[in-house]
Amino acid sequence: MEMIYRYDGTFEGFLCCVFDSYVHKESPALFQDEAHMENSLFPARWVGTDAGHARRVLASLEKIDPFARELVVKGFLTCAPEKERIIYRFIRALYAEGRPLLRRLSDGAVLPLWKAVRHLDGEVHLLKGFVRFSEFEGMLAGEIRPKNRVLPLLRPHFCDRMYNEVFLLYDRTHREALVHRPGQWAVLPLEEFRMAAPSAQEAQYRRLWKRFYDTVEIRERRNPRRRMSNMPKRYWETMTEFQDADYAGVEGPAEDGRKALPS
Repeated sequence: MEMIYRYDGTFEGFLCCVFDSYVHKESPALFQDEAHMENSLFPARWVGTDAGHARRVLASLEKIDPFARELVVKGFLTCAPEKERIIYRFIRALYAEGRPLLRRLSDGAVLPLWKAVRHLDGEVHLLKGFVRFSEFEGMLAGEIRPKNRVLPLLRPHFCDRMYNEVFLLYDRTHREALVHRPGQWAVLPLEEFRMAAPSAQEAQYRRLWKRFYDTVEIRERRNPRRRMSNMPKRYWETMTEFQDADYAGVEGPAEDGRKALPS
């Protein structure tokens, strides 16, 4: 019997939906989290989150192949439409066919998930180089607007390289933040975040970085299309070198007594 599964929107909650579908011998027609519940002609049922059930599903994927587990974990972080149905279809096919399924990337049960995860991995790779942090009273802060939920995958990169720093990286799209201080980190929901006005010293750093970016360009070799290919335009709004003069505005006199650099 087809059924709509409603759950709390967490990855563990989704794994519990998979568990329940086998226990009750049901085929979910749709998955709805708490933020996206709609009326439907299909009957609906709430699936509670049980950590034990979630662990059993994840362990079963690991037993078949660690790569299968990785696809499912990453798949839930993607921005793919109806990602739950894509992942569920993959899991059912994997349980039926086992490891050989993973060698058929063009299979209809594998390809949509594989493409979504590749898009996620590509965005994570780009953002490792495109994130820009600013300093505010001894703390570093930055903002991004990704399509996928990238913070869990960006965490090891920035926490390992900035292990002595206190920093916050805010995801505007999904309204969550990676917060780090030496020895501790967390990805937390954060409904709204606004960067404070830069200090005089921070404004100088921003202008120096923008000046460096503009200076190293070889104008005779300017290729806008190539630049947008290597540095997609949708990332520019949070990158210092593409901001106007207001972004590097100065709040009060420079801390060291020197004048701020001209725009």
